Amino acid sequence: MSVQQNVPQGYSATQIALHWAVAVLIAAQFLFKDAISNAWDAIGAGKTFAFDPLILAHVGGGGLILALVVWRLVLRLKRGVPAPPENEPRALKTLSHVAHWAFYAVLAAMTVTGSLAWFGYVTQAAQAHNILKIALLALVGLHVLAVPFHRVVLKNNVMRRMIQPAE
Repeated sequence: MSVQQNVPQGYSATQIALHWAVAVLIAAQFLFKDAISNAWDAIGAGKTFAFDPLILAHVGGGGLILALVVWRLVLRLKRGVPAPPENEPRALKTLSHVAHWAFYAVLAAMTVTGSLAWFGYVTQAAQAHNILKIALLALVGLHVLAVPFHRVVLKNNVMRRMIQPAE
């Protein structure tokens, strides 16, 4: 992590666009995973499977997520991120910080394990990929629940930062 001398007041338009692009891609990966799961099961059973464009979409989507996550990390380290809301308790600030870095780590690890499973037929990587999927779902759930918590309990509008850019 870098030491920030300038803390931006909000996220840039690029940071916001990358956030939502990754969110949409993650949702698509979950919604359209059956084709690759079925193909993996067929491979494990020694059967062949028909080409399905959703398999290619899942593999390509994973690679695109990794590329966008790396881009987000570069922007985060170069530009910085806004400070947490002042009325957020210290423990929640720490949890938020850990959760954001966990997102980056889990998403990167999912791409690596998914690639090892699909291209290298590494069963342990497929198992790790499925475990990471549960961790990612937990992080997404925590992230989404933070929005109404901030709005209703803490009475701040932290969500605005992910909608309205501050250049």
